[in-house]
Amino acid sequence: MAIIKKQRVLESMVNMSMGKRNMLELFLIVMVCMALSFVLGINRVTDFMIFTIAVMAYDLLYGYMGYLSIGHMLYFGTGTYVATLFMKLVLPNPLLGIAAGILAGALLAVIIGSLVVRTKGATFALVNMAFNYVAFFLVAYAWTGVTGGEDGMPSFTGPVGSLIIHRHPIWFYFVLGCLLLSFYLLRRITSSPFGIMVRSLKYNETRVKFLGYNSHYYKLVTYMIAAGFAAFAGALTAINYGYIAPDYISPLRNAEIIFANLIGGAGNMYGALLGGMFYMIMRDYISLYLERWELVLGIILVFVSIRFKTGLTGFIQKGYSSFYRQAR
Repeated sequence: MAIIKKQRVLESMVNMSMGKRNMLELFLIVMVCMALSFVLGINRVTDFMIFTIAVMAYDLLYGYMGYLSIGHMLYFGTGTYVATLFMKLVLPNPLLGIAAGILAGALLAVIIGSLVVRTKGATFALVNMAFNYVAFFLVAYAWTGVTGGEDGMPSFTGPVGSLIIHRHPIWFYFVLGCLLLSFYLLRRITSSPFGIMVRSLKYNETRVKFLGYNSHYYKLVTYMIAAGFAAFAGALTAINYGYIAPDYISPLRNAEIIFANLIGGAGNMYGALLGGMFYMIMRDYISLYLERWELVLGIILVFVSIRFKTGLTGFIQKGYSSFYRQAR
C-alpha cells in the first residue's frame, strides 16, 4: 500500500509539473504574438499564426512520423473550400464553417490515407503530390461552376449571434486562441504513448511490427490528425482573407510548409512555431526589397540545413544546454 501511495504521489507531482510547463509555454506564445503584433501589425501576425498551425500539422506527419509529403496543401485547400461553400450554401456561421472544413479534411484523409500510408519514402511523397494535383485540377478547371475556377470566389462570413468574430481585434484573439489550442493538443498528442509509438515508426517500423503493434493504424490516424489540423488552418484562411482561389490548394505551395518546417527544426513543435514565424517574416520583408526573394530563402534553407541540422530550435537548445553546463 505504501508503494502504491508513493507512486500516486509521484504521478500527481509529474502531472502538476507538466501542467505548469504547459501553462508557461502557452503564456510565452501569447507574449510573443502580442509583442509581434505591436511591431509588425495585427493583420500580419494573424497571417503568421494561421500559417504556423499548418506548419505544426505538417510537423506531426514529417517531423514525428518521418513521412515526407508533397501534397499536404490538398487538406489545407479542402478546409478552405469546404468552409467557404458551407458558409455560402448552408449557414454563414464561421464556427460551423470551420468545423465543416476540419471534418471534410479528416474524412478525405481517411479515404486517401488508407491507400497512401501503405507506401513510404519517395512513393509516399509522390502519391500525395499526385492526389494534390488532381484536386487542384478539379478546383481550378473542372468544377468551375462551384469553385469559381481560376478566378476564385468570395468567402462570405456572417456573425456568431451578435458577435462579428472575423473583424479585428476580435479575430486576432480568436486566431491566437486557435493557435494555442492547436499547440496544446499537438503537444499532448506527441508526448502521449500514442506519440511515442508514432516516433518509433520513424526510426524502426519493422521492430514496431515485430512487437505486435498495428503500424498501419498508427500511420493512418497520424495522417488523419495532420490533415485535420491543416484543414483547420485552411478554414481560418478563408475567413481571414474573405476570398479563396486555387492557389490555396496548389501543390507548389507545399514548399512553403516544408521550408518552414526544416528551418525551425522537424520533430519539434517549438521548431514548427519558430520556423513558421521566421519563414513568414522573411518572405514578407525580403520580397519588399528583392524581386527574386525565393533565391534568398533557398540560400537560407541550405545554410540552416548544413550548419544547423536540427534547425534553429535545435541550435538554440544545444546552446542553452552548453551554457547551463558551463554555469554549473
